[in-house]
Amino acid sequence: MVLVNLFRESGKFRLGLLITLALALLALVHEPLVQWRIGDADPLQAGTFPIFLDPSAEHPLGTDRFGRDVLALVLIALPISLTVAFLAGALSTALGVVVGFVSGYKGGRVDAVLRTITDMFIVIPTLPLIIILAANTRNLGSVKLALVLSAFSWPVAARVIRSQVMSLRERPYIELSKMTNLSDREIIFGDVLPNMAPYVAIGFAQASVGAAFALVGLTVLGLGPSDQMDLGRIISEALGYGVISLGKEMIFVAPVVLLILLFLGLALVSQGMEEFFNPRLRGQVA
Repeated sequence: MVLVNLFRESGKFRLGLLITLALALLALVHEPLVQWRIGDADPLQAGTFPIFLDPSAEHPLGTDRFGRDVLALVLIALPISLTVAFLAGALSTALGVVVGFVSGYKGGRVDAVLRTITDMFIVIPTLPLIIILAANTRNLGSVKLALVLSAFSWPVAARVIRSQVMSLRERPYIELSKMTNLSDREIIFGDVLPNMAPYVAIGFAQASVGAAFALVGLTVLGLGPSDQMDLGRIISEALGYGVISLGKEMIFVAPVVLLILLFLGLALVSQGMEEFFNPRLRGQVA
C-alpha cells in the first residue's frame, strides 16, 4: 500500500522507477536483441564487420575500430554495469544495515566499538585502496569488483541507520515491547525494521549510484574487469582511439547516455522516497 501511494504521489519516484525498470528489462532481454542485430556472430570478435561504419539500418550505432557492432557491445555491456551497481549497492546496504542496527539498538560498548570501526573506514582514503584492489582483482569478474566497491561504501549507510535506530528505540512502543519480554530479534524485525524500510531503500539507491560511478571511473582508468565488457570499458576504448577527433562520437555517446539514464533513474527514485517519507522535505516541495 505504501509503495502504491509512493508511486501515485511522487512524480520523481515514478519517473525514476520507470527509467530503472526499462534499463533492467533491456539488460534482461539483451541476448535475443544482440542475436537479432548481428545473428550468431560473436559481438566481441574483432573483424566481424568493416571498421568505423557510420550508423545505418544494419548498424544503428555504427561499428568501432575493431569492426564490432556498437549497439551489440552496448547491449552486452549494460547487464554487467547493472549487476555491479546493484550487487555492490545491495552488499554495502546489507552490511550497513547490520552494523547500524546492532550499534544503534545495543548502545554502550557495542555501539562504541562499531562506531569506532565505522569512523575508521570513513576516514581511510578509499580511492587509492580501491584502485590497488581493483588492479589485483580485475581478472576475477564483476562479482569480485562489486565486493571491492561495497567494502568501502557501507559506513555511510551504517551511520544513517544507527542514528535512526537510536531515535526509534526510545519510542513508547519499543519500551512496551521490551516490557512484554520480547527478544531483541523480535523487536528489531517486528518493530524497528518495518519503520526503517524507507531509509534502507534510499540507502540502496544511493549506494548503487555510487557503485556505478566507481565502476565507470575504474574502467575508464583501465582497472575494470579485463575479461568482461561494461559501459565504462566501451568509453575507455573509445577515448583511447580518439573517436571524437575521428567524427565517430556515437561510439562514445551511446554508453554515456545509458549511464546518464541509470544515474538519473536511481537518483530520482532516491529523491522521490526522501520527499515522500520526510514530511519536512515534502512540505518544502509542496
